Amino acid sequence: MRSITIFIITTVLLFNTNSFANKKWGATGHRVVGAIADQYTSNKTKRHLKKLLNHQSLAFVSTFADEIKADPRYNEFDSWHYVNMSLDEDYESSKKNPKGDLVTGIAYCKKVIKDDKASDADKAFYLKMLIHLIGDLHQPLHIGREEDRGGNDIKVKWQFKDTNLHRVWDSQMIESYNMSYSELAANAEFISKKQIKFLQQGSIVDWVNSTQHLTKTIYNSVEEGENLRYAYSYEYLDIARTQLQIAGIRLAKVLNDLF
Repeated sequence: MRSITIFIITTVLLFNTNSFANKKWGATGHRVVGAIADQYTSNKTKRHLKKLLNHQSLAFVSTFADEIKADPRYNEFDSWHYVNMSLDEDYESSKKNPKGDLVTGIAYCKKVIKDDKASDADKAFYLKMLIHLIGDLHQPLHIGREEDRGGNDIKVKWQFKDTNLHRVWDSQMIESYNMSYSELAANAEFISKKQIKFLQQGSIVDWVNSTQHLTKTIYNSVEEGENLRYAYSYEYLDIARTQLQIAGIRLAKVLNDLF
């Protein structure tokens, strides 16, 4: 019942935005997004994905864009994982990163995937990037402030160990729940076709602005140096899980539209 309530609250935030709402989800979070997306992709889309991804699953390739960060040849894609803007502006009015951001990165991925002249290798590369970036879009601190690097510079403790607010939301809160990505995906909240259709409305920019509504809440959820424990998970883990579910549902929409 409590998670259903939080889902409704999140949906209200999205509705308000659509009526016109620097790292990553951890590996577990991204795999949850991929596994949930797989539940909503059409058979036609699945055939295209199987060909381009060499039969690898959405969950398996969802971490690709983080894995390549170890290779300096791919440094040009670093800024694609986030959008920095102040909390009193939306994406349209914000100062844009000349190196690109989540919005421009997603647009470029879609452009290559739809290009009949692009090679299958290039399409596969940007498809893997796209799968990851749609997940990143729904991590609230990927739509964070530049001055604290999306919460990376907000020092807190997690279960008495030094960390930062971004890392708590990326991975630590989810990992502490001690469920595999497949268990988390299988136990996502049941939602109706009407709710799914509603969540899939809007553009990438609309989704960024929607996520930022939660970003403001997250920034106000802690004090510098605070020791975050089970009470914090009780308050916010369901919101994180809901964001993963929304990301998966929207990723499926993006992929179905492409294929």
